[in-house]
Amino acid sequence: MSASGPGMRARMREDIAAVFERDPAARSVPEVVFNYPGMHAIWMHRLAHRLWRRNRSFLARLLSHVNRFITGVEIHPGATIGRRFVIDHGMGVVIGETTEIGDDVMLYQGVTLGGTSRKKEKRHPTLEDGVVVGAGAKVLGAVTVGTGARIGAGAIVVRDVPPGATVVGVAGRVIERRKHDEHHVNLTESKGDHDVRVLEVLVDRVSDLETIVNDAVLAVPGNGSETYSQGAGI
Repeated sequence: MSASGPGMRARMREDIAAVFERDPAARSVPEVVFNYPGMHAIWMHRLAHRLWRRNRSFLARLLSHVNRFITGVEIHPGATIGRRFVIDHGMGVVIGETTEIGDDVMLYQGVTLGGTSRKKEKRHPTLEDGVVVGAGAKVLGAVTVGTGARIGAGAIVVRDVPPGATVVGVAGRVIERRKHDEHHVNLTESKGDHDVRVLEVLVDRVSDLETIVNDAVLAVPGNGSETYSQGAGI
């Protein structure tokens, strides 16, 4: 991941070139500049991120909110994003606060880079250089997706992915690894553990939702202890 890079204009030119490289539907520079909301989202995020780093958190969050309203892409201003980042058909993309994204990464619509912890710590994914994440995929928690890895559409990833791997399915099963990743352990052997971790995350989410719903019911007049005591006598 790059520690530094060129100025804003140079990065915008890189972004346009990256779209032409990865999207065969791109036909002209004006078309890309004016009609690609995924790229607009990236540009607005860079402004919001600058404000965030200068401790202008309210303005940064406000700009992020406007960004989501205009583009359909939600990027927390604290997220760190590298060069030549492309969001294709970006509607519904969510990128959390402590996410770190390297260079030449590509996301498709509906991707979530989310957290699984409520603590103020690193709780969102790290995507290293050259990662591709397919439509609707969810990468959750402080996991690392290695260089050149590919996450298939709809996959749920809650553990580290080795460089060059291809991950598919709800349980995030690794089905392929490229040659430069031969030193890693074959993660298909631990698929059962990964399935269990996915279920644990889902159970935690259901539990949180149940708590929220119960609190909301109790907060409504007439739905407190009296309601329960009457129900018990039926």
